[in-house]
Amino acid sequence: MPKLPRLKPKGAMRALERAGFVLERTKGSHSIFIKGKHRVTIAYHTKDMRHKTVCSVIEQTGLTLEEFRKLL
Repeated sequence: MPKLPRLKPKGAMRALERAGFVLERTKGSHSIFIKGKHRVTIAYHTKDMRHKTVCSVIEQTGLTLEEFRKLL
């Protein structure tokens, strides 16, 4: 299994928008994206996202790792 990319929240948000997710709302530093039955929450900050957080975002989108990598 290939390694997950080091990712900043802004890059993850861009990938979600390319996948068809729409920014539903923002509360504080958390942005909530929605597409159909899938809802993804990303905390916006300037640091790289942790490995486990990136895994969680990919799982919440319903995409595979390869599909997500292509969107980056």
